Amino acid sequence: MRYTRTDTDDETTLSIIGTLDALTVPEIRACVDTLVDEGRQDVTVDMSKVELIDSSGVAVVVSLYKRVRANGGSVKVVGFQGQPATIFKLLRLDRVFTA
Repeated sequence: MRYTRTDTDDETTLSIIGTLDALTVPEIRACVDTLVDEGRQDVTVDMSKVELIDSSGVAVVVSLYKRVRANGGSVKVVGFQGQPATIFKLLRLDRVFTA
């Protein structure tokens, strides 16, 4: 798994590439902690290049959503397809993370 973070004024885009699972979540969790600590208010998570996600991957995305919203911000999750889209639809998170 790799990720890139792009900050433009008040907006942050977090692009995740590869597999988001129990083995890779600690790395992305550190980025999530940094985003929250910095008080980023407008976060977009681009999952268009995520091939596989498990429950721990879903948990870190939900954690980001809850923590940013608790600070008055917003989180959008965009681009999920394939297996990640199936998981998000099964959990009905596709309704929460609308663009």
